[in-house]
Amino acid sequence: MKVFLLHRDRDFDMQRQLPWNAQALTQDLELDVLLGAMAREDGFLFEVAGRAILCGENDLDTLRYRQAILRDCLKNPAIVRKIYQITIDSIANKRRQWLGMFGREPASILSGAVRLMQMFLELLRGLRAIADQHADDFESEGFARFFVAVKTELDDEYLATVEHHLQELGFRRGVFLSAELGPGNEGAGYVLRRPNAHQGNWLMRALTQRTPIYTFHIHPRDEYGARAVSDLKERGINLVANAVAQSADHIDSFFKVLRVELAFYIGCLNLHERLGKIGHSVAFPTPVAPDERRHSFAGLYDVCLALTMNRQVVGNDVMADNKDLVTITGANQGGKSTFLRSIGLAQLMMQCGMFVPADSFCANLCAGLFTHFKRKEDASMKSGKLDEEFSRMSAIVDRLTPNAMILFNESFAATNEREGSEIARQIVTALVERQVKVFFVTHLYALARGFYDKGRADAIFLVAERRADGKRTFRMIEGEPTQTSYGKDLYHGVFGNPESGGSEMAQQAAANV
Repeated sequence: MKVFLLHRDRDFDMQRQLPWNAQALTQDLELDVLLGAMAREDGFLFEVAGRAILCGENDLDTLRYRQAILRDCLKNPAIVRKIYQITIDSIANKRRQWLGMFGREPASILSGAVRLMQMFLELLRGLRAIADQHADDFESEGFARFFVAVKTELDDEYLATVEHHLQELGFRRGVFLSAELGPGNEGAGYVLRRPNAHQGNWLMRALTQRTPIYTFHIHPRDEYGARAVSDLKERGINLVANAVAQSADHIDSFFKVLRVELAFYIGCLNLHERLGKIGHSVAFPTPVAPDERRHSFAGLYDVCLALTMNRQVVGNDVMADNKDLVTITGANQGGKSTFLRSIGLAQLMMQCGMFVPADSFCANLCAGLFTHFKRKEDASMKSGKLDEEFSRMSAIVDRLTPNAMILFNESFAATNEREGSEIARQIVTALVERQVKVFFVTHLYALARGFYDKGRADAIFLVAERRADGKRTFRMIEGEPTQTSYGKDLYHGVFGNPESGGSEMAQQAAANV
């Protein structure tokens, strides 16, 4: 029986290699915050969610398949959690009950496998009961197929047959074997037989004529005789022990796969509940083919910032369809880096089949997401900061393909503005020519102004909104690049605005003199 809750035709591969820039994506987009909210301190959920988000998918059908399943999960969270708990119980019970896994003798293996199968049988009955009661509450193709498989393959006849076989394997009437003589009169062809069923009551059995039976008894002190009989028993049950152990492994594997694939959706449920408590909405995105250029959204916010601050944060509305270059300039502390992270996070969440932190979101899939964020000074570096930026950029270029997406945050600002602008201009121009979508947050005015003055139809220019009084709204609006970062605002924030009587800090300092 297959699960197929993350793919239509295969299991989710937990051994799939992470992208080479997984560490950079995690650092630059603060993914650990998102994964922590999904995991709720569960290391297994953290690992599954991280692998699903970082690996992502580039197939539209797969994403729509997952979205439909996730919608079912959001409608029926208690049922999905109940199914997931069954997989947790299977692991916990296995650790407690299957002591035979450490034995080598067929009798030990069989005893452990039977106990494990008896435990699995109860869990399978529980899964079947959920399917009978709640299958009609689910609409997605994935869950519909899963519940059909559960009800078909775990029908009453199958469960009763398994229970009957497990009772017989308890050997309450001893082990019934057949054998034949081989070369040298040695035993051969050992076969475990089903004991004859009792017919009639005890009186009829006593009066019924039976074929002769020859018996012998082992003296209690005859250790060699007892060992010989034990060896005969082991030979007879060897094949059965292996068969039952393989059956137990098969069911155990099913529960493990079910646990992995449900873990992704449990993480999504955890995140959805957390964002609901904050008061933030989410939306199922509309992904389109990688070669299209779509990027439009309303109310897009940085989910990691919302989780960190544990309150609602400002969202943004942008229409950037048919654009390959998005340039963001404006005031310091205006929300530019936060906006850039929201772009990257939404892309990763969309490409693993999740909802996104927005009121609406539509974008093309990308053939790979890359980040080139500024790094703090590192005293151990053997070369300059600009060299370090070039090194990271070179590693990204070596792996770029058409329809990839790259997010730049204050890149190439380690030199003067003219040189930094020219370096960035050449790199961005080459990337766009190769059909790579670029988001660039920068204070390099010459860079942004140069692209703006060319009137490029494939570019859009956003500015961090700043009101006349210097207040930041943390919203990105369309507008021509701004030349200043408004250092005057910072000065007034520290020393106060003379027109308004000074800042609280300045007034407090004057009061203390």
